Amino acid sequence: MNKYISNIFKSVIVAGMAAVAVSCTDYLDKAPGSDIDENTPYQNFRNFQGFVEELYGALPLYSASTWHSCWNYGEDEHMKDNGNSVRFLTLAIDNGNYRCMVDENMNDAGDQNFYGAPAGVFSADMASGTRERKKNLWQLSWAAIRKANLGLANLDRLQSATQEERDLLKGQLLFFRGFYHHMLMQYWGGLPYIDYLISSSETPRMARLSYQECADRAAQDMQEAAELLPVDWDKTEAGRQTLGNNNFRANKIMALAFAGKCLLYAGSPLMNYESTGVRAYNEEYCKRAADLLGEALAITESTGRYELAPLERRSELFYYVDQGTKIPGLKEAILLENFAEFSNRWQRNMSNDYLPFIASSGLIVMPTANYVLNYGMANGEPIKSWTEADAVSGYDPAYPWKGRDPRFYTDISYDGVLCCKDEGKAENIRYAQLYTGGHWRTNANYKNCLTGLLETKFIPQANKTTSYQLLDQYTGGMTMALSLLRLSDLYLLYSEAAACGYGTPSGKSPKYNMTALDAVNKIRGNVGVPGIASRFTGSNDTFLPELYRERAVELAFEGHRFFDLRRWLLLTNPTYMVKTALEFDRTSNFNYNKPSEARVANLREEVIVQRNLDDRHYWLPLPTKDVNIYPEFNQNPGW
Repeated sequence: MNKYISNIFKSVIVAGMAAVAVSCTDYLDKAPGSDIDENTPYQNFRNFQGFVEELYGALPLYSASTWHSCWNYGEDEHMKDNGNSVRFLTLAIDNGNYRCMVDENMNDAGDQNFYGAPAGVFSADMASGTRERKKNLWQLSWAAIRKANLGLANLDRLQSATQEERDLLKGQLLFFRGFYHHMLMQYWGGLPYIDYLISSSETPRMARLSYQECADRAAQDMQEAAELLPVDWDKTEAGRQTLGNNNFRANKIMALAFAGKCLLYAGSPLMNYESTGVRAYNEEYCKRAADLLGEALAITESTGRYELAPLERRSELFYYVDQGTKIPGLKEAILLENFAEFSNRWQRNMSNDYLPFIASSGLIVMPTANYVLNYGMANGEPIKSWTEADAVSGYDPAYPWKGRDPRFYTDISYDGVLCCKDEGKAENIRYAQLYTGGHWRTNANYKNCLTGLLETKFIPQANKTTSYQLLDQYTGGMTMALSLLRLSDLYLLYSEAAACGYGTPSGKSPKYNMTALDAVNKIRGNVGVPGIASRFTGSNDTFLPELYRERAVELAFEGHRFFDLRRWLLLTNPTYMVKTALEFDRTSNFNYNKPSEARVANLREEVIVQRNLDDRHYWLPLPTKDVNIYPEFNQNPGW
């Protein structure tokens, strides 16, 4: 079997992937002399669907690894190196070191493990249930593309199946072929588009396409898939066999949404520059994206298939505590990351990494002050500076935690917030001591907080639950998953596409009844924040910065920022090349019952990281082994 796969995988793109592309259950990869009858895979829908299922096993897993995780590579997070030879991609990227992302000499052991690497570190395996086997996006995506082509090439051999079943199979195969090309392109740019099964006798010389050429073909596959897939598998005859377990199967809305996202990315300044040499949005691609995203939203709203989560249930989008293997996401998650080892993968250091020294294990991940400034005021107004009072927004640097966007209080913990419910512990352990000189800032411990802020979007603050004590919970009951796409993101993608495609915040697709402004305001209204102020809505020049800020807040720390800064050509903008911390003093009469109303003194913002990035860092390097196979598969500029 492996010899057969190896012959097919001659091209540079899939070189070295034979070992990860197959498993004993890959019926369509039946080797000569095996005990599987050659017609078994094609006897019925159930058998063929068994082959297709492995395509779901190739979904990337960002939020969990062997011991620690990292997936935010923008200016949004700072990860403190504890000096114990534990490496994070966030730290590497700050230093401009992208090679560790694709270096095939890295391995799973000890000092060589770069947590969060999308390629080159862990051995990949679609069929494996082990979480670290889902970290290698490069290998898994190419393996999945090959499997999709293998399935499409053999679909005509299916013997006993209804038209509905044939459509479901073809729709999934087409969707995943486009989807995995899109996932690769986000990191590496335009690539060859592999839409046929490579023969073992063929010597491929497929040149890299431009981003837009590749995106056109990926979107075409996903659009064709949307014509074949249902809105809800539970309402199909075939889906009744797995009733109640079909929520994240590829469906019409998912296919339209990812096709639209693919085209919006193609129309974004970085991708348009790569394809045409113009550093601006491409109007035509944005219009096409708006039509697909708008169609997905129109179907969503007419069917109720997906719904925005209310603010009071925001945590359930991301995690559950002590609820077994209950999957988060509510009705807002459209596609979640891989579920490998879902029941226990987050309960160890992944959750402890967000706590300074309450939990002795783990490291420390913290939000940067410059990123948290995106969280404006409850009246919807932005904040210009941590240190300057603003009469329009009402922000007062003497009360920096007061009157903020409601999502600030769900996502961020600040000085004085209760973090440990154990009343037997000292006050400086139970309550965050994040002021300058506070115990959580100065304790001689590698887990002290450097930025003066904590990130609690993915773990409970102590006052959220009575069953989970944030105190050395190395084996707690946490289950957590990130959305690869959720409904809030879909509205914001549509807003951007409509504004940039139709030239104004009042622009809208004929496929949908909302303007770009309506869509972003829907997200703000869902969490109780007023719409964008009228002074920002006269043109895209003033509207887009507010839309970008809304993406920063609503999707904070969910893995989108690195892609957004890159595609907007902002990664090397000096504003986003630093990471900062807050320094401040507590004043007298501090009240732990009302930390949001605490008065501070001497508030100042200080740079703690100067990132070392240049134009080459807009794209990842491709693995050297692959680009050396044939010249048409060329390396990215600067690498």
